[in-house]
Amino acid sequence: MKTSSSPTIFLFFFLISTCSALLQASINGVRGFKLEENEATQIKRSDFPPGFLFGAATSSYQVEGAYLEDGKSLSNWDVFCHSIGCAEDGDTGDVADDHYHMFMEDIEAMHSLGLDAYRFSISWARILPRGRFGEVNPAGIKFYNKIIDNLILRGIEPFVTINHNDLPQELEDRYGSWLNAEMQEDFLYLAEVCFKSFGDRVKYWVTINEPNMYIELAFELGVFPPSRCSEPFGNCVYGNSDVEPLVAMHNMLLAHGRAAKLYHEEFQPKQGGLIGLVAHCFMFEPITDSELDHEAAKRAFAFSVGWPLNPAIFGEYPEEMQKYLGSKLPSFSLEEKKFMKNSIDFIGINHYSAIYAKDCTTSSCSATGNRAIQGFVDRVGEHDGVLIGERTGLEYLFVVPRGMEEIVNLIKTRYNNTPMFITENGYSSPDLQEQRVNELVNDVKRVEFHTSYLASLAKSMRDGADVRGYFVWSLMDSYEWLEGYNVRFGLYYVDRQTLTRIPKLSARWYKNFLTNNSVVIDKNASRTKRLFPKDVM
Repeated sequence: MKTSSSPTIFLFFFLISTCSALLQASINGVRGFKLEENEATQIKRSDFPPGFLFGAATSSYQVEGAYLEDGKSLSNWDVFCHSIGCAEDGDTGDVADDHYHMFMEDIEAMHSLGLDAYRFSISWARILPRGRFGEVNPAGIKFYNKIIDNLILRGIEPFVTINHNDLPQELEDRYGSWLNAEMQEDFLYLAEVCFKSFGDRVKYWVTINEPNMYIELAFELGVFPPSRCSEPFGNCVYGNSDVEPLVAMHNMLLAHGRAAKLYHEEFQPKQGGLIGLVAHCFMFEPITDSELDHEAAKRAFAFSVGWPLNPAIFGEYPEEMQKYLGSKLPSFSLEEKKFMKNSIDFIGINHYSAIYAKDCTTSSCSATGNRAIQGFVDRVGEHDGVLIGERTGLEYLFVVPRGMEEIVNLIKTRYNNTPMFITENGYSSPDLQEQRVNELVNDVKRVEFHTSYLASLAKSMRDGADVRGYFVWSLMDSYEWLEGYNVRFGLYYVDRQTLTRIPKLSARWYKNFLTNNSVVIDKNASRTKRLFPKDVM
């Protein structure tokens, strides 16, 4: 972002700095905001059981920056963003939120909020710059040790994801990363290094974040690296959208299974932690009450959520996938089925939105919906001109609070109530101008989102769902992949010029929620009264 010497720009930054100073004062101990009373806003921390973890989440490429410092190698995202280009405006994660240098400030912010846990991911290229073809990078190990030790010192549980989309570019160049079974060996080595280096203090591990979403974006639509796809899903130089996603996912799941087996056999008995897998979990609702659309919703779940979770719990792909994909779908050997089955101690649920499922076996659908790789299902956000929920900053995500209760109950039923964590849940405003000015100090919509989704989650737990934690996505505004810095999910606003972290109203809400205090926001009051209580002004 270029600076300007115009008086208007100076006035804008003066107003922003004034507002942020006042908001910082309010978050440090002044009471007085209240949401309009309804069932969702009555939700309290005490509605959740003792020991339930409340936290916030980030991922390495999205916040760390320092992309070539202290021995780190180029990752797939570094190369992708510098060549093909990630965000429309050319933004990259080279600096991101500079968490690499500012992690202590960020940990202090977590502590001030009262977080129980912090979910973060390991940069593969930072600790193993060349994968198993080179040495462990001591500086990378030291960095994550400092994060873990300082979290524990402040009573915050480290919740560590081993892989969240990024990997050393060398593994892509050498053998095609996830399209090659060699990737299983590299991932197993990465996991072993993590268990040995951090496992004496880390009690919650995630092997891979959202394999279902990552594979779809990287190997079916071709919009994530390595940008492989085919028509009608995209226009890539290389790839086969009908086959390669199945191969890449198979290698990814076997990598997960082998790492989980290693942990369960060699590390868990001594270290006493848990290991799981995180799936991106839409709640698929039938677009009509017809039997065909109800079946389509079941297939959509199987081809999305069931794709990684069925093998991790039952050792087999969903029956729906076997039926529609036939011989294209890879199979697990008897030995692989043994270590894949019950390979997770918990299910991580990244849930943001519900979406409609439309049957394509007998109806006309989009070109992509009419494909076996999609289960012959169209995913749509509206029916008869009516959206399934309020829009957000991403066109495929909508505000549908009931979806949280529905997806948790469905996963509870389908997977024998395996312990669950809500590992991501968050909101971004659809109005970019609103984000850049007003949301900085007054993100009421985000507060409403989290309170309504938490109320929905509490309902499912009262019905017996074994959910053990909830993580806000995200701790701070960060690099949101293809959207760059234009879509913001954070509790903290990050000034892109100074990288100053500025708490939003949602940070104040979360802090009060975690201490069972009320947060008062009178939506009908003037903007000044909403922003600054009388005793602040």
